[in-house]
Amino acid sequence: MPKIDIAAVPARKGAGYPAPFDAPCADRVRQRLGNAGGLSDFGVNLMRLPPGNWSSQRHWHSHEDEFVYVLEGEVTLIEDKCEIVLRAGDCAAFAKNSGNGHHLINRSSAIALYLEVGSRSPDDLTICSDIDMMSANSDGRFVHKDGTPYPDG
Repeated sequence: MPKIDIAAVPARKGAGYPAPFDAPCADRVRQRLGNAGGLSDFGVNLMRLPPGNWSSQRHWHSHEDEFVYVLEGEVTLIEDKCEIVLRAGDCAAFAKNSGNGHHLINRSSAIALYLEVGSRSPDDLTICSDIDMMSANSDGRFVHKDGTPYPDG
């Protein structure tokens, strides 16, 4: 049956980054709805972002388009040249290979709930804008931008 029982979809807390880059995202919770529905061409995640938490490190994708839609609460979208508040009903799109790093921060006092949608290109490289880190979809490991692995990776 195509209906997804959201309550039964595993929830993963945190972001999986190597320390200390994991700390700003430590309490975010992701449910991979696309995986639960058997999707393979694109992913859909239900994200819960508590006050003070980041969605991710600021990043951009080489081969993946990305889209977010805020369902509840508000988040601040941080990009290279601006910040803007997104509230329930607002959305944002990030074209692949833009070089414009982005992430969301919950600066409010309530949990924010949003959908995150992205393509699943096996060739994608996620490049962090503010720190020396990147990750390839081909292996999922976080490495320095010169390819050197992190000690715990």
